[in-house]
Amino acid sequence: MNISFMQKALEIANNSGNDIPVGAVIVKDNIIIASAHNEKEKLNDVTAHAEILAIRRASHVINDWRLNGCDLYVTLEPCPMCASAIIQARLKSLYFGSFDTICGAFSVLPDLAKITNSKLTVKGGIMEQECAKILKGYFDRIR
Repeated sequence: MNISFMQKALEIANNSGNDIPVGAVIVKDNIIIASAHNEKEKLNDVTAHAEILAIRRASHVINDWRLNGCDLYVTLEPCPMCASAIIQARLKSLYFGSFDTICGAFSVLPDLAKITNSKLTVKGGIMEQECAKILKGYFDRIR
């Protein structure tokens, strides 16, 4: 785990415009190979979450849907849709910032990776306060 990658994900989240500020980076061999922020509103696409977009971009970079040996850093705990994509992409590790106790796949189903026979390791709470702060600021502005 490298805190600078979460800092980069947070920086990317800050550039999400009118979308919920979630940023993601995918790292292979200690190098960022893909990054994304939420674009659900921008693209009018319910699947345009930061994690999904980053996975798509990383797959294009390495020319393989299998992201073996890659780590994902994301500022918010992934939803069930994103968690499924993360497991299907065979990522090695997931590091997330803020917990989502309502919709977060790993908070709701803590054994999700084990149930699916995935080798994914999951660690949450990385820079949790900083990640939560940007989300709170966004929701305070729109409500």
